[in-house]
Formats: sequence, C-alpha cells, structure tokens
Amino acid sequence: MQPAQEQSPHHVYPDHWEADVVLRDGGTARIRPITADDAERLVSFYEQVSDESKYYRFFAPYPRLSDRDVHRFTHHDYVDRVGLAVTVGGEFIATVRYDRIDERGRPASAPADEAEVAFLVQDAHQGRGVASALLEHIAAVARERGIRRFAAEVLPANTKMIKVFRDAGYTQQRSFEDGSVHLTLDLEPTAESLAVQRGREQRAEARSVQRLLAPGSVAVIGAGRTPGGVGRTVLRNLLGAGFTGRTYAVNRAFAADLATVDGVPAHRSIGEIGEPVDLAVVAVPADRVPEAVEDCGEHGVQGLVVLSAGYAEWGAEGRDRQRELVRQARSYGMRIIGPNAFGLINNAETVRLNASLAPEPPAPGRIGLFTQSGAIGIALLSGLYRRGAGLSTFISAGNRADISGNDFLQYWYEDPDTDVALLYLESLGNPRKFTRLARRTAAVKPVVVVKGARHSGSTPPGHAVPISRIPDATVSALMRQAGVIRVDTVTEMVDAGLLLADQPLPAGPRVAILGNSESLGLLTYDACLAEGLRPRPPLDLTTAATPQDFRNALAEALADDGCDSVIVTAIPWVGEDGEAEAGDGEVLADALHTAAAAGPAKPVAVVHVEIGGLAEALAAATSTVAQPRPAAPSAPEARTGAITPEARTGATTPPDPGPGPAAPLTGAPGTRAGRIPAYPAAERAVRALAEAVRYAQWRRQAAAPGKVPEFLDDTIDETGAAELIDTLLGPDPDPRGRPLAHEEARELLGRYGITVRPTLPAPDPDSAVAAAALLGYPVALKTTAPHLRHRADLGGVRLDLSNEAALRRAYGELTDLLGKPAELRPVVQAMAPRGVDTVVRATIDPAAGAVLSFGLAGAPSELLGDTAHRLVPATDRDAAELIRSIRAAPVLFGWRGAAPVDTAALEELLLRVSRLVDDHPEVVSIALEPVVVAPQGLTVLGASVRLSPPPPRTDLGPRRLPNY
Repeated sequence: MQPAQEQSPHHVYPDHWEADVVLRDGGTARIRPITADDAERLVSFYEQVSDESKYYRFFAPYPRLSDRDVHRFTHHDYVDRVGLAVTVGGEFIATVRYDRIDERGRPASAPADEAEVAFLVQDAHQGRGVASALLEHIAAVARERGIRRFAAEVLPANTKMIKVFRDAGYTQQRSFEDGSVHLTLDLEPTAESLAVQRGREQRAEARSVQRLLAPGSVAVIGAGRTPGGVGRTVLRNLLGAGFTGRTYAVNRAFAADLATVDGVPAHRSIGEIGEPVDLAVVAVPADRVPEAVEDCGEHGVQGLVVLSAGYAEWGAEGRDRQRELVRQARSYGMRIIGPNAFGLINNAETVRLNASLAPEPPAPGRIGLFTQSGAIGIALLSGLYRRGAGLSTFISAGNRADISGNDFLQYWYEDPDTDVALLYLESLGNPRKFTRLARRTAAVKPVVVVKGARHSGSTPPGHAVPISRIPDATVSALMRQAGVIRVDTVTEMVDAGLLLADQPLPAGPRVAILGNSESLGLLTYDACLAEGLRPRPPLDLTTAATPQDFRNALAEALADDGCDSVIVTAIPWVGEDGEAEAGDGEVLADALHTAAAAGPAKPVAVVHVEIGGLAEALAAATSTVAQPRPAAPSAPEARTGAITPEARTGATTPPDPGPGPAAPLTGAPGTRAGRIPAYPAAERAVRALAEAVRYAQWRRQAAAPGKVPEFLDDTIDETGAAELIDTLLGPDPDPRGRPLAHEEARELLGRYGITVRPTLPAPDPDSAVAAAALLGYPVALKTTAPHLRHRADLGGVRLDLSNEAALRRAYGELTDLLGKPAELRPVVQAMAPRGVDTVVRATIDPAAGAVLSFGLAGAPSELLGDTAHRLVPATDRDAAELIRSIRAAPVLFGWRGAAPVDTAALEELLLRVSRLVDDHPEVVSIALEPVVVAPQGLTVLGASVRLSPPPPRTDLGPRRLPNY
C-alpha cells in the first residue's frame, strides 16, 4: 500500500518493512507500515477492542479515538515516529508505534537513540503471538533508524504485555514507578533473543503444516458432476483412504437440487456448507482460482492445496498470477501447498488423509517424504509401495510458492510419527535457513536429500526463487556439514531411507559379510572398500546352506563385538536336478528375522539375486505400522493427529533452546523384529549402509559441537578492522564493491593476525635488485599480471634467486619470454620455507551465506575440483575436518616419506579467516594463494580481498515468509 499525498514527502514509504508472518496458531498475517489512508481501518479496529485493552493502552478509560488521535496515529515520518499494523483480510488486528525520545522522555530526533513503544492487539486475536511478532519487526525498524533502546510503561495488571517483553530475549531493565512497570529493552540482538525468535518460528511453521495435514474437514473445489477429472479423483482418494473428518464436494456448476456426490454433501460454494472447513483442495482452471480462494478466505478456511496448473511454469504471466495467488491467500491468513501440486497424504490413524492424485498410497510407516515434482512423487510412491515401505506423511508441493521443504523440516523435527525425512528438491529458496533447519533436524533423525537441476545453472520452470552462484559441489559439502545425507538419485534416496527407517545406526564402519555365494560376497567386499568401510573377509556358507545356516551365521555375526553391521548375500538354491529353487524366500526371511530380533541392535541388510518372495517377506513386518519411537523435543501443539485443546487456545511452550544434544543412536523398540531392507545389487546395499555409517559418525560428533578457540581473541583487533573497512569503503561506497590494493589487504588481514609476506614492485632490473637488497636473499621474482598470476607452469615465477647476478639473469629471461615489464608487473618477494602450496578462500553467496574453502594450490583444486567447504562461522572441528576432507589430504600428513606439515598452524589460519568474514560482512571475498605450509609454521605469499556494502542478512532479521 502506498501513502496518501499528504504523507510527509521527506521520507518515502518503506515498502521493505512489509512482511507476511506465521502466527503461533499457524495462520498468517501481514505486517506493514501505517499510512494516512488507514484512518477508517484504525477507527474500525479500535471499536472492536475491549474497554479493558483500551485502558491498558492509555492508562485511563478511552472509549473512542478523537480526530486528532486518528491523525497522530496514521501520520508518521518513518524515522522518529513509526507505526506498524498487523492485517488479516485487509483489516487491522493489531498496531504498534514508537516515538523517538530524549533522556527526559520528550519527543526528539537523531542522534537520540531511545524510543517509547506501545502495542494494542484486538482481543479476538490475543494469544496468537501477534505482539511477539510485532515486537521483532518494530525492533528491526528501530535499529535501522538508529534507535538502540525501547522504553515502555505497562500497568502491572497487563501481565500479557509484560510477558511479551520479558520473553523476547533482549537485555532489559525493569522498575516500578508511579503505579506502572517501566521497562527498558536493549535492541541489540542477543543469542537468547535469536534462540527465542527461531523457537517461535519453528513452532509457528510446524503448526501451519499440521493444520494442513490434520484437518477436521476437507472440501474438494472442482469435484466434477460425473466420474473422472482431477477433482473427482481426489474426492475418491479421500474416501478410499478412510478420512476421519468431514468431506464436501464443491462445484459452482452443481444443480441446486444435487444433494450428494460419491456419498458426500455437494455444495456450489464454501459459503453454502454452513460449517467450518479446515482444508480446501482446489482443482479448477487457473482463471477460476481467485474466486475459489476468496470464497475460502471469507469463510474461514485454514489452508489450501492448489492442484491447478497455469502458473509460474507458464512464464512471466503465470509468475504474476502465482504471486497474486499467494498474496490473496495470505491476506486471509491461509497457507498454500502448490500451485501445480500433486497433493498430500497423512497416514496417521487419527487422520487417514489422502488429498492427492495417488491412487495407491503406501502403508503407514516412519518415513516423511517431500517432493517438488509431481512426476518424481509418483515414481517415489510407486517404488516405496513395491518395496513395502511405510510413510507417515507425503507432500508434493509443485511450484511451492508458499509451503516449502523448510516448513516440513520444521514439522518433522518434532513429529513423533516420522523417523526419517526424505526430500527431493529442485531449488532452495532459502539455503541459509535450509542448512540451519536441516542441521537441527539431523541431530535427532536422518534427513536424506536428492537435489535435482544441479547443473542447469537456473531454477526449474515454476520455481521463482533466488539463484545461488555457488557450485553444486559446494552445496553438497555444506549439506554434509549440516548432517544431511546427500544422494544423487531417487533410487539411492529410497535405498538409504529404507535402511535408516528400520535399522539402528551403526556404531562404526566394520562390516561382516555372509552368504551362500562366494562371488556375490566378493562383490560386496569390494563395494565396501570403495565406500570407505572396513569389511571383514566374506563368510561363504556355500550353495548348500539352509535357512537355518543363515540364521546361525547371522546370529554369530551380530554377537561379534568386532563388527558393527552385517550384509547378508543370497542366491537361489540349486536342487539335485540342477534347477534353481527360488521358492524358499519366505523361509529364509523368517530365519533372518529371528536372528536379527534376538541379536544385539546392529543394522542388517540383504543382497539377493532372484529369490522369489524374499524381498516381500523381509518387507512384510510390523514396522510398517507406526510404533512407539523416542521423540525429539516437542511442543504439545505439534501433533500429527487431531488439533489439541492447547493448540486451539494458543498455549505456548518455553523458547526453543536450539538443537541440544543428539538423540541416542540406538534402534527404536520394535525395529529389530521389523522389516529388513533388501537390495537387488551389492553396490546399492553398501552405498545405503555407508551413508548410515557417515551419518552416525556425524551424529556422535554433533553431540559435542566444536568451538572457536579463545586464544584468537588476544590477537584480533575487531574494532580497528571495522574502522579500517569504513575508511576503505568511504562515505558513499560503490554498491559493486572494490578490490583492495596489496598493502590495503595486508593491513586489514594483519588486524586479524594474518601476516602476508610483503612484495616490492620491480618495474626494471635495478628496482628488482634494490628490492632484493631490502628484503634479503634468496628471493623470488614473479609476475602479477592477471593472465599469469599463480601460473608457475607458464614461466612467470623464478625461485631461489640467491644473488644479484641470478636476479638480473632471471629478470632478463622473464621479459624476453613473456613481454615487457609494464605488461608483466613483476614483483620481488623473500623466499618462504619449503612446504606444501595450499589455497584458502572465503566468499559470500547472497543465498547461502559465507563459505570457507580449502584445497591444494594449482591443479588439484582448479583442475580436479578437490576443494572442501564449510559454512562460516567455522569451529575448531570444522577447520580440522576441512583440511582432512580433500582427496589430496595425505600430502599434508607425510605422504611417501615426506615430512608432515604444520596442520595446527593451517587450522588456526582457517579460523582467523572465518572470524574476519563473520565479524565483518563487508568483506565479501578473501583469497590467500599460495599459503605455503611448512613442517613448522606457514607463510601467506599472496592475498586478495574485496569489500562491498554488506548484503542483507535475512536469517538474522525478524521472522517473515519469503516472497518469490
């Protein structure tokens, strides 16, 4: 909304303050600045506020607003006086206002940095977390305008408002003066305020997903009058799944006297139903969707599943239509799955919802599945169904214009019915948030991801999201850092998901292999070695082995303390007549189940070749039905089943303290006697097991996270670096940023204890000799021209020049071979101790954030891509893993008899670079190349730094839904 003409012309309307937010009960609302056009809305809002709430706001009876009040509360300069409103359906439900004041409490302008703040929330919307969300946003606005503290006067009886301030997590002071509570809040974000904000975000977004997954009633808009069509198919699937709530068929073309369709009530609109509808499945042409959304919004529908196509996947016009769809739905407080969605499934016994186009949903189970592609969703459902796997929930989000994988990670984190989260993603709308949520979820349950569209360089049609510039290999490394199991194909995702859902995590990489085929055992052994596991020599039971022999061998392997997991290989038995006997699969499955149930909790997988009935028998186990499992930390309102009374009244839970310790790695009760995953190829079983081994190792490490060593604080001048950066950028910095000169970069890095060996220009031989005399022999002569930089293979570097004659000779050879000095830009640098050349980089990606990278200099990193990555800020563990995770890492640790280099010094350098980038977001790139790491110490020979005005940090700002 734009301001009226009489609005102050000195400050334009700050449209970047507008935001959609999810409230505590899962509904949405819009926060925006109040303008002069809002006078009627303000008066209407105030008339619906109770006398008690008015008294709490004004400390006296205040039945109505005067014209002067209305003018004051709707006219702001957006600097010293700011008002924000929360709207639903275009009408105000809450307001907040701040006025800048001086030390005596009188109206003031900058540089005064304190403001008085006051809230008013409509009684019908109290308890939904409206004031908490408003406080986050008005605090961010105040910080932007140079205000550092809020002052508030609250009546002691206004306990709800006092609690809002108290629970915000800001540093605050309270006193009792003249019959009121005086509160002062320091608006600088703290670890506690950030934890409170993210805890509220998690509960609200999880709740918004739960409202979609566990509705009390569903209306299918667009259900046809005759069988067939999308709407009628969804209606049939709802009824076929045995949905426990009420179901309605809606179509404006229904005859007035039509009472039922497929046995459910038929209506021409949502308004005709006359009862609350929680979820609407929209299956009408795109041009009729706005009418359906309006009908839903006006009659209190809580969420939409939009199956209709014709949106962003159709180009620019469709993208505009999609944005309008999201805007319209959110204006009514509704969230959307879709458009162009395949639907959603919730197998909870209390719900039994199949609001999708899938005719054969998998049985109830422990796996949650999210996909952005309907076609992939169909394939995954079919594959899971064939392999007897069970699902807790399934969502195919289509263009995912609103609800995304991040929302479902928030939900699955505390869902007691989901033990494994599988996600097929084609785009990441908010990679920084995804990695944060994935890390927290992975600390309590596995998260397996397939990333489609990895190499296209663009997002798929329909996915209007920011494009990240970081390579796919970097995305993969960052996912691994967050504990995500990244696989390449949907087949691998299902393979890993089956093992993780029904088997305990392995305690280590030691694998026992047993079976009745020596050849298949050797293939499994080789596959284990290729995946970095430690297999024991295969135990060949011979082709004469009986199911009892398998049972005894498996029981013995599980009881052996020297193995952490077991892979059973099996081929058909060959009878006396020479024909394969493939009909004993059920007998073998029973033997394996018996041994696994009686033995210690270790993962078991089966590799089989054409044994009839084996895979089915192994999958036909009680674990496909939801069983009691150890639950992640949960809020009482986040339940898979029906909405609880606490959730309806908006009951709250304490702020989320963060991921906390990792959950135990042992198997859950009942899973040992449950299904055993079977695979048709050794490589597939071993790859799934290897992913489980790596994930289990990450879980153990996540239980005791790394830290940034305190010794860094004594050698870092953060304030001095900030002042230097301000000076280098200047009062009016170029938005494109600027590279630092060599000496500027050396000075900035020096403030963080990073010493760069000096270089001196050598525009002619005499200057080179003078530089060498100053630096001391031996020296290096090298070019700095961009096309020759770091290219020793082109002859642009001469090393170990021990005297003047050698230096002059090298200078002549260099210029004769490569060109004139003005083109080569030669420099002289003192020689560093011999060691391994490495490269350290840090870059800022606008979507993923700051990324720290390490590799060996030259061909290993540039040609082979052997580079490791971690998100900033990096801990001591991250730094240690960074240098050990590249394939060429043995070179640093004494490969082929060489002396090991000083990896401790290298880890410290990585931590210093991470700290610099994390402390100063203006530092958008750093490249230290080469960094020569010797047996004792290291030397940074080259450095380049780029500064730029800091990009916005959306992950640190107030909660808001994305707008794509």
